[in-house]
Amino acid sequence: MTSTDTPVQLCRIAIGSDHAGFELKSHLIEVLKRDGHTVTDLGTNSTKSVDYPPFCAAVGRAVRDGAASLGIVLGGSGQGEQIAANKVRGVRAALCNDVYLATMARSHNDANVLSMGGRVVSFVLADEILHAFLTTPFEGGRHEKRVAQLSEIEQQELEQQEGTK
Repeated sequence: MTSTDTPVQLCRIAIGSDHAGFELKSHLIEVLKRDGHTVTDLGTNSTKSVDYPPFCAAVGRAVRDGAASLGIVLGGSGQGEQIAANKVRGVRAALCNDVYLATMARSHNDANVLSMGGRVVSFVLADEILHAFLTTPFEGGRHEKRVAQLSEIEQQELEQQEGTK
């Protein structure tokens, strides 16, 4: 980051990965800590093969419960990790394997969990994506209505589910 870059507001970040995202996760933890963020590593802790859903759900729950301001989930492609995190009510996880998607995810969708693929992005590109995700504010305006509609869908699904019990 250079002095002309947009300043990053320091925040609490929960991060988790499967085995395929472990090396990228380790790199990003170093970057985040160097930049002064508080980081909670929710696993995994090696490149030994593991299933990603529990790690991604833990990140989503940390964001939902307020233990983290933002979350990051990492895997081979980032796709399954995004899906798993999005199963947690209140999470808006976005797969962002380029800078444009990270910017749009934050500015238009108020995404609160970033997903990336360790087999898709280099460390250099991941740093750029992370920076865009952390520095791009939510635009609000016409996008607020759309984000609210996402929450309404979640609520409707919950009510329907409770009604069938």
